[in-house]
Amino acid sequence: MRDKIRNARRLVVKVGSALVTNNGAGLDHAALDDWARQIAALRAEGREIAVVSSGAIAAGMQRLGWSKRPHEMHKLQAAAAVGQMGLVEAYEKAFSRHGLHTAQILLTHEDLSDRTRYLNARSTLTTLLELGVIPIINENDTVVTDEIKFGDNDTLGALVANLIEAETLIILTDQQGLYTADPRKDPTATLISEGRAEDRQYETMAGGAGTGISRGGMITKIRAAQRAARSGAHTCIASGREDSPLIRLCKGESIGTLLYATSTPLQARKQWLADHLQVAGHLVIDKGAAAALHGGRSLLPIGVTEVRGDFVQGSVVSCIDENGNDIACGLVNYSSVECKRLLRTPSHQIENVLGYLYAPELIHRDNLITR
Repeated sequence: MRDKIRNARRLVVKVGSALVTNNGAGLDHAALDDWARQIAALRAEGREIAVVSSGAIAAGMQRLGWSKRPHEMHKLQAAAAVGQMGLVEAYEKAFSRHGLHTAQILLTHEDLSDRTRYLNARSTLTTLLELGVIPIINENDTVVTDEIKFGDNDTLGALVANLIEAETLIILTDQQGLYTADPRKDPTATLISEGRAEDRQYETMAGGAGTGISRGGMITKIRAAQRAARSGAHTCIASGREDSPLIRLCKGESIGTLLYATSTPLQARKQWLADHLQVAGHLVIDKGAAAALHGGRSLLPIGVTEVRGDFVQGSVVSCIDENGNDIACGLVNYSSVECKRLLRTPSHQIENVLGYLYAPELIHRDNLITR
């Protein structure tokens, strides 16, 4: 299975805050220099690599003299603004020593939830990779709010892997990989070398955030691997403090935990739908409609029992059953006001109810993905 990493030509490397800032002590320039050295060597082999880096808030906290991560959004944004300057400068210097250019890319969920901006981001990133530039990607913490934040850079790493159709996501962390239990609490915990990314048992094995600097933890890395697998990307979780972990992984060496994808990659448009972390509203559907969606059918208004939220035509909405279980999401053909008028309506009656017909279904199967 390690050949899946060795043969990858396009990779996303995500490095966490604890590594970038040496557990909050300040930017670890030696570590950044070493990752740049490894990435330069991999670039020389013809690989294309994008870096998703945490550390802006942690670096800002260090510059501002804060020992604990604040909870107030405006303070987090201020720390990110201060820290981003030093973070980008450090990466630029590290890669310039190897004759490589870097590019700063700051993203929010809105950038990826809007189809046009999603395609623009994809085009920009793939062009940079083709030019041999190393994109340094981070969440735009200086403007992010609770409504649009990714929540952690593990998730962002998976979204970027899907966006650029990378074959591999490497998550460098301060742990050796995924253990059967939290090794900090259970001395009998053993390292898992390989497994299926889609295997849900790994979520129960994952612990929480390791430090006051990080905000993710192993659970977000497992979920990132599950998300990356939707586009066929394999994920490797390994210690960034190992000797040359990136080079060794790309040689097929068995370090860390490899969570490999086994499902068929989604079509590009459905991958975009799957990557929506927020939806504009919800359609509550009955058992018959839920079965139809799982069978690859479109969502018809006759199967909808309730409309929640306010949304416009073309929004991404979630389909939930009457127990609140998330069944699917997709691009809705009618607004929330129109959907409410169409509850339990047969498709051939839509025009009679609304006075016009845009489509016979609320969500067409080509614009819908089941969970």
